[in-house]
Amino acid sequence: MTLTFTDIEAAAARLKGHVERTPLRHSVTLSQITGAQVWVKFENQQFTAAYKERGALNKLLLLTDEERARGVIAASAGNHSQGLAYHAARLGVPVTIVMPRNTPFTKVQHTRDYGAEVVLEGDSYDEAYGHALALKQLRGLVLVHPFDDYDVMAGQGTVALEMLQDQPDLEMLAIPVGGGGLIGGMATAAKHMNPKIRIFGVEPSMYPSFSARMKGVEAVVGGLTVAEGIAVKTIGELTYATAAPLIEEVLLVDEPYFERGVALYCNVEKTIAEGAGAASLAALLQYPEKFKGKRVGLILTGGNIDTRLLASVLTRELVRDQRLVSLRIVGDDRPGLLSKTSELIGRMGANIIEVAHNRLALDVPAKGAEFDIMIETRDARHTQEIIDALREAGYPPRPV
Repeated sequence: MTLTFTDIEAAAARLKGHVERTPLRHSVTLSQITGAQVWVKFENQQFTAAYKERGALNKLLLLTDEERARGVIAASAGNHSQGLAYHAARLGVPVTIVMPRNTPFTKVQHTRDYGAEVVLEGDSYDEAYGHALALKQLRGLVLVHPFDDYDVMAGQGTVALEMLQDQPDLEMLAIPVGGGGLIGGMATAAKHMNPKIRIFGVEPSMYPSFSARMKGVEAVVGGLTVAEGIAVKTIGELTYATAAPLIEEVLLVDEPYFERGVALYCNVEKTIAEGAGAASLAALLQYPEKFKGKRVGLILTGGNIDTRLLASVLTRELVRDQRLVSLRIVGDDRPGLLSKTSELIGRMGANIIEVAHNRLALDVPAKGAEFDIMIETRDARHTQEIIDALREAGYPPRPV
């Protein structure tokens, strides 16, 4: 068996009316920032906020009546579980999802809310998957793999089908790579519709599973990444065989670019992206020379991000842009020092977020005082203007 364009067209016909035909929009601002002509496919507008619905539903719709009656099972701690649970409930198909025990509570609860039986087992995805296989045999269930399945890949391929129907002159696609289901399906569709289109995969630098296999070396994987949705230790067999001949290159992306991608989607496009969802944009930010001047299609694959993580990412971006800065000022411990520096900072148009006052640090003179003042400014230039003004006033600061 292989994946064909006919399979993807058939999947599109099945999915019509059951999933969102998400918009593809040209982003003037992201184009200016990256140097490419950027079109974004907003898959975070699916009901479960991720493209994974497409493959899961296509698989469900291809089951026989007897298989539907038996029910389905999957191992997933991410978007696949929610997409499968939601559409299985709609179709009246019993669904069991095995998740690792360390899965965040919100993901467990959302999956249950969609009607799934959630089984918490194992400390990793591999252990959860092993338990899912055991339950499949015990209960006679149908396994719906998150990526290594031709029917699932066909559903994911409809993303590219829609993109090239809406914008036929796209020259490049940057596609996130986890297990390989999305890039396998999308590359198959895109290359059939436009054989000259160039396909770039995008992986986290800490999880180079696909790129390592392409180079014939063992992947060294591991570490904390905000792009956990594509932090996969082993690429799928079917997905690799399908996608590898169609891909020009797999780009490895470092953590700051994922974070910046999330922040840009929020601040520029006014939309929410999870770390993996921002992978396409992150690739353009880290490798602008590869895409400069080209018409590039990006896929915002999902928007399921923990609110605390999103807040952290946005705050860290303020620090990178020097819009949130801690300044240390050492001066005489006399009344009015803090008042004078605060008045100057306020007069310069900055906002004081936090003040820490330390008289006991041994590297500060006994008659001195040390202040750490966190300020919020307009940009790096504004920050420098405030530093210069404090220095001229006799309170030379240094960034902490």
